[in-house]
Amino acid sequence: MLVGMVSELPSKNCWTLAEQAGDIGPGRMQHLLSAAVVDEDGLRDDLRNYVIEHLGDADATLVVDETGDLKKGVHTVGVQRQYTGTAGRIENSQVAVYLTYATRAGHAFIDRALYLPKSWTSDPDRCTQAGVPADVRFATKPALAKQLIIDALDAGIRAPWVTGDEVYGGDPKLRGELEFRSTGYVFAVACDHHVTTATSRVRADVLARTLPPRAWQSLSAGDGAKGPRVYDWAWIEIGTDDDNAVPGCRWLMIRRNQRTGELAYYRCWNPRPVTLARLVKVAGRRWSTEENFQTAKTLTGLDQHQVRGWRSWHRWTLLAMLAHAFLTVLAVTEHALGPVPSDRIPFTRNEIRHLFAVLVMTPARVMIDRLHWSNWRRRHQHQARLYHYRRRGAATTVPG
Repeated sequence: MLVGMVSELPSKNCWTLAEQAGDIGPGRMQHLLSAAVVDEDGLRDDLRNYVIEHLGDADATLVVDETGDLKKGVHTVGVQRQYTGTAGRIENSQVAVYLTYATRAGHAFIDRALYLPKSWTSDPDRCTQAGVPADVRFATKPALAKQLIIDALDAGIRAPWVTGDEVYGGDPKLRGELEFRSTGYVFAVACDHHVTTATSRVRADVLARTLPPRAWQSLSAGDGAKGPRVYDWAWIEIGTDDDNAVPGCRWLMIRRNQRTGELAYYRCWNPRPVTLARLVKVAGRRWSTEENFQTAKTLTGLDQHQVRGWRSWHRWTLLAMLAHAFLTVLAVTEHALGPVPSDRIPFTRNEIRHLFAVLVMTPARVMIDRLHWSNWRRRHQHQARLYHYRRRGAATTVPG
């Protein structure tokens, strides 16, 4: 199944994976997902350890985010009409929270949790039919994220920072748990999020309007597909909302788009003082999970399952994450071998999957031709990147 998940099949489900494996039917694949004896927690731990072994860094960041998979019908576990960023609107979908481990070397998923809406948890018969364990209760997305983070930290993962979007930044219980564990965070918050200053409680956008021009600094939040993500940034020290809160340093950080002037807000905490550039770096790592969603769905079929039950969903996503981690580790290993030739980009997960599919899964008929096309693609992508960098540089240059 893992070999099929890293293949170039256009659609991945038990039928197509079984055909890829040479089976006469999908029964073996379906049995693996629904009925085989599998230590799922142990396999999750293996995935986590594999990622840490190859990407591990004392400066790691844990990134929490959710994604939705569009589904038809009403029987797939967790499905209902709900908002999903995948479609940008309310759709019949299944939503799950994922945890990414991100370092300078790379980033990959290490855990996930399926979100069960109240329409499911309040219907025991429906849950029983989908194989949902009897002890599963309704939990918000921030509550699911908190448990994923706790499990990772309790397993010994060293990650001094956590980041996520507004869904998680607005939850005081999640922030409080991280403060209790001395784990720093940089969470996005809404413009109407209230923070405590020396004089009063005030909205984030109102506080941002008090900043003088000299408060803003131009900093990069990391490299994107088209060059450095450069924004204007400012920060303001804030107080605690609770007299019994854990001591530490608290800030409201504001990001300003240099082209449109649009503002974004972040609530930050760390047990010790840090620089603004440090907080910006952590905020920038939030984009790693968006890239993971895109590549895992495209390359390893994370969202292509056609399973309905609780157990099958957890096993499918776990195997897809493992296949995705495999491609990530191969790419990182290639990068560590030495500098990339100046006329091409580094190996990507997409390129690694293609070469694995044609050189390992299928016996190579003319290997040199395969490598020639790999080099050609990477040179072409290198030229495209240079073009984007130059165009962006010209657009941001101020005359005089």
